[in-house]
Amino acid sequence: MTHVPQGHEEEPMPTALCDIDALAAASATGVLWKLTESGRQLDANLVRLAPGRHIAPHAEPDLDVLVFVVSGAGTLAAGTEGEPLPLATGSLFWLPHGSTRGITAGDDGLAYLTVHRRRPGMQIGRAR
Repeated sequence: MTHVPQGHEEEPMPTALCDIDALAAASATGVLWKLTESGRQLDANLVRLAPGRHIAPHAEPDLDVLVFVVSGAGTLAAGTEGEPLPLATGSLFWLPHGSTRGITAGDDGLAYLTVHRRRPGMQIGRAR
């Protein structure tokens, strides 16, 4: 182990994480990859939905989320009564915090990457 004098910590280095195209092409469904590096400020997930499957509409009160469609197609239900928006390979959507959203995969399934600020860990507090 190399000794690093105090105040001279090593600079963090970029890291190759995965091959998104290869993962998205797999027949598996669910969360295919997740960012797990220690010290990160972001969370990211690669999710693949089988044809016709969906993520039920829900609101995220605290976090903005980016959704990038890696492969396939589907729809994004935006708002509580909004028209579904088409999702296609290469689409990039910003889902502002507080917005309601749901995702449905099309006939060939859908793979998408989500990125958002890291959610703080749960903490134990005093009973009130």
